[in-house]
Amino acid sequence: MTPEDAAPSESFFAPLSPVIQRAMTAYFDETAIKMAGFALTFRFCCDTIKLIAEPECACSGSSRFGARKREYAMKILHRLTACICGAALAASVLMPFPQTASADAAEIAHDPSRNVQEEGVGNPFNFGERMAPEGTSVEELRAINHKMTVQQVKYALYKEIDEHWELISTRFGQREREKVYALFLGVGTLESTLGGNGDGADIETAFSEGFGVSSAHAYGTLQTAVTAFYDPGTSFMQEADVPELEWYPLTKENFYDAIISNHMGIRKIIHFIRSAIVDYDLEGWQIVRGALKGHNTGWANYTGDNDGYYANYPDEGAALAQWYYEEGHLYDNTFAWTKAEVAAKQRAGNPWTDWWYDIEPSLAEVSGETEPSGTTTTAEPVPDYLRGDVDLNGSVEIADAVLLTKSLCGTETLNAQQGRAGDLNDDRKLNAVDLTLLKRFLLV
Repeated sequence: MTPEDAAPSESFFAPLSPVIQRAMTAYFDETAIKMAGFALTFRFCCDTIKLIAEPECACSGSSRFGARKREYAMKILHRLTACICGAALAASVLMPFPQTASADAAEIAHDPSRNVQEEGVGNPFNFGERMAPEGTSVEELRAINHKMTVQQVKYALYKEIDEHWELISTRFGQREREKVYALFLGVGTLESTLGGNGDGADIETAFSEGFGVSSAHAYGTLQTAVTAFYDPGTSFMQEADVPELEWYPLTKENFYDAIISNHMGIRKIIHFIRSAIVDYDLEGWQIVRGALKGHNTGWANYTGDNDGYYANYPDEGAALAQWYYEEGHLYDNTFAWTKAEVAAKQRAGNPWTDWWYDIEPSLAEVSGETEPSGTTTTAEPVPDYLRGDVDLNGSVEIADAVLLTKSLCGTETLNAQQGRAGDLNDDRKLNAVDLTLLKRFLLV
């Protein structure tokens, strides 16, 4: 038997998803090679022992010495047979799988017969709309999140993607579900190493000033910032332009829930896809690239003078995504580090054009996307505005400075559009700096 005879063809796995096809074929190729090696070794040993056991001459008859020699040789043959069979069995059970596509075949959590492109992975870990019931303490929530394996972290992301697939595929302009899975693994690797450092989804940053004080305060696999949540009492601009997805209020119970954190992180990136299209006129894959920049910095615009940043964040995320996809690590416990050598091949090219392709994200209305249950806050998409026109009357004047002053004093509340108009220095906060800039403009 040759390895080619033992290994099923690619067509054998045609009903399965592309990643599982590659994984299963690679696994059987490797297994066939091992089996063929054992078979050839065993055959060689048997032939050698038989030669030893043969009479020296066919006409000499059976001598006492020849009988003993044959008896001794057969004992060796029996023991060798037992040893080789035992070794083969041990190797098949104990030999570790290499960290390549073959790992997927052994470790996927969902039913491999599922058509992932059409159905998704099916939520094999039974995640709910929350990681734990409402009322669970923050300490308990974080303990649950902390215990998540890399594989569970991956499938928790897929659950959210599958639940809103039509919306996400339309906004990202990508109809291949496993590529979208991979892209979020790339972002998760940049932000949290997918929990590969042993923290699961329990990763918090920029919290030294207190809960929700800094706009950079973030938590979870995607490092979803507090600015993603509904919080009308804050000076942060409200991301009210994704009415299709539930907009959870900023509470500790929501912020530290790993499932809600994923949901809000996806919502935030979709918000920046809209911004990249509406505010900055980006096109094709540059829209998604700009949205990843927005998720990280707060602004989805493209600045050609900062290409080093793009190489280190959105482009690195896309390269890692391509690596997860091509090497068959969508469904296992394998993860990579930012700038890991394993993705050098993907990093050397342009993963956006080489793998993601030049597609066109869309803000088209999505049919079949139902309003989520629970506490939901929605708003119309934010229209164009004039920077400094806080009262939205079409001109910048003293009344705008007065209204901004009242807002900073807490006597007036601005809506999302007014907040964007009043944020003159683009730092996503309304403060005395914005008021000073507005006054300077009025005095010119």
